[in-house]
Amino acid sequence: MSTEPDGPEDRLRRLTTIWSRAVYPVTSTSLTRVEFEARLLPLARRLSGLLRARNFDAEVAKAVGAALVEAHCTDPEALSRTLDCVDAYLVLYCGDDGPQDELRMRTSRMQHAMAAGYAQALRARTLAEQEAIAQAALQAQGVVAQALHASEARFRAVFEGAAIGIGIADLDGNVLQVNKALLRMFGLPEQSLRGRQVLDWTHPEDAPQTWRLYDELVRGEREHYHVEKAFNRPDGTVLWTNLTVSLLRDPDGNPQYQLALMEDTTERRLLNLRLRYEATHDALTGLPNRTLFFERLEKALNAGEGQRFGLCYLDLDGFKTINDSLGHAAGDRLLVEVADRLQSCATAPGEMVARLGGDEFVALTTGPDTQREVDELAERIMNALVTPISIDGRDLLVRGSLGIVEGPAGERTAAEVLRSADITMYRAKSAGGNRAELADPEADARTITRHGLTTALPTALERGEFFIEYQPLVHLGDGSVRGAEALVRWLHPQHGVLGPDRFIPLAEHTGLIVPLGRWVLEESVRQARAWRERERAAGPLRINVNLSPCQLSHPGLVQDTVDILERAGVTPDALCLEVTESALIGADDDLLKPLRRLAEMGVDIALDDFGTGYSNLANLRRLPVSVLKLDRSFTQGMQQFPADPVDLKIVEGIVSLAHSLDLAVTVEGVETSAQAEQLRVLGCDTAQGWYYARPGPPERLHDLALADTTG
Repeated sequence: MSTEPDGPEDRLRRLTTIWSRAVYPVTSTSLTRVEFEARLLPLARRLSGLLRARNFDAEVAKAVGAALVEAHCTDPEALSRTLDCVDAYLVLYCGDDGPQDELRMRTSRMQHAMAAGYAQALRARTLAEQEAIAQAALQAQGVVAQALHASEARFRAVFEGAAIGIGIADLDGNVLQVNKALLRMFGLPEQSLRGRQVLDWTHPEDAPQTWRLYDELVRGEREHYHVEKAFNRPDGTVLWTNLTVSLLRDPDGNPQYQLALMEDTTERRLLNLRLRYEATHDALTGLPNRTLFFERLEKALNAGEGQRFGLCYLDLDGFKTINDSLGHAAGDRLLVEVADRLQSCATAPGEMVARLGGDEFVALTTGPDTQREVDELAERIMNALVTPISIDGRDLLVRGSLGIVEGPAGERTAAEVLRSADITMYRAKSAGGNRAELADPEADARTITRHGLTTALPTALERGEFFIEYQPLVHLGDGSVRGAEALVRWLHPQHGVLGPDRFIPLAEHTGLIVPLGRWVLEESVRQARAWRERERAAGPLRINVNLSPCQLSHPGLVQDTVDILERAGVTPDALCLEVTESALIGADDDLLKPLRRLAEMGVDIALDDFGTGYSNLANLRRLPVSVLKLDRSFTQGMQQFPADPVDLKIVEGIVSLAHSLDLAVTVEGVETSAQAEQLRVLGCDTAQGWYYARPGPPERLHDLALADTTG
């Protein structure tokens, strides 16, 4: 590492100097400040490395926090000053030219981890000290008992010189003697303590068993007990102690006195409370954070029979735009103002507001009547966002999407409740935002299933979970099988066989439709070759493969198709690519160019679901299609007898127009012989539907084609 002026090592040493100057005055150490600075240097180097590391390791920051305790930085102010130095100077001196927002976020995580490591190490040290004090207390008890029985002078030396508070009382609870350490702890003169009654020192924070243990001891049923106990000082402050009370017996073994040994733990307790607060509250807004919120939510969900909960999950609409346009500082001020407004909405008993992170907040209400209360809470939250927020002279109108979950305690886990609220909030956002939605278990289930399918899609293709079924295309004139449409299916390990409507939209959304579509095309062309080799007597069979809009715009479509046909040894006339009418509405020449190239090669292009879109007939002149596939909605009116005359006229007109443009017509959804006959009379060329066969394995198509050739 360079030691040149203003080099990395020089900046690191400057950071360490600032740190040592801040912390040294509140550190109990025999080292000089220069020696103390040398001890901090390797810790600063570890923090600098963690700031720039590829992956953030919280254990490194925890270890630095623990090292502070080992360096005797046990004063609460030492940790506070350390965190302030890290916050103010670590990125400045060690961040180089890295992304400032990311480094600031990492520094914040580093501070939390350091505080956690510090608290853990301090607690371990405290436990060790308590054990040592307990041992000292037992030894002191023996020494005091021996001194009372043998040497008053020796007892007095031990009694007055002890570092812990010592008091002696009779079995009626009257204080007989106290040492100087105890007087300092209470801040009282000796005459004010001597003669007082032990029972006068009750405190609201006393543990339930405290006075039961005391009664057992003075009755001679117990030799000693240990508790954490609070005392009120004359100045109104509270003294917290580790209290050990022991029974002293006379030479005959009869109970005679009680001996109290006290260690002042007030500062340690305050530090622990502060660390607990920092670990459970958001540093920016002061609201409870995710940790404390989950504690409260789990408590509410375990509240018992007759208790309910209500939860509002809020996400601000358009916050990212505000953050990007006005800067993160303005975004932070906006979040603080929103937090204040939300806090004012949750003032009733059993209500709380927390910040989960970013611009996400939650409000919780508990009790037996949350069905009404959660609606009122949601209304207060939405109303709180109506008034614009002034930031840097701009009045910003903030809106939010709110997901509401309400129900009885004991039925769901905290994670399940929050997931339901999150799903509901996004449903409100998808509906336009600035609204509240109530959780719907069925909608939750659909969303969870959809998410599960989305995450499973990539590995499903690798594991070979997809397969293809084929539905025959039948010539209406002679009833012969002319080909088949390839329909992809997903054999899901949990959900069974899924149709394309369940996963094709997900594949399009994730981009997996391109490799999936390529696989379907390759498998279908390979199958077409197998059919052609087996059905030479019946004439060549054609395979129809669907193209999604995403595939249509993929630059590799033409080359992939050519490569697949060449590898399979199949001529282009064996393939028909089906494109939905809606995908080609308003299509420009760039989008149509790949289809034109494929059509010029000899690949048929079919306009699928014709009649379900705008049906702009003028578009047919510019589209490189050779087949129109009429949607099944046109044939539904032909299932009855007599057929709907309007439907007949529409189909007749479309067929006439198509044939005049030299286009073949295929009809979907044929389910009865009457439909098939009507469509034949109207001049349709081919048809498919359950009347002929449902989608099935490729062998079924072979059987149908073989039946055609044998009569």
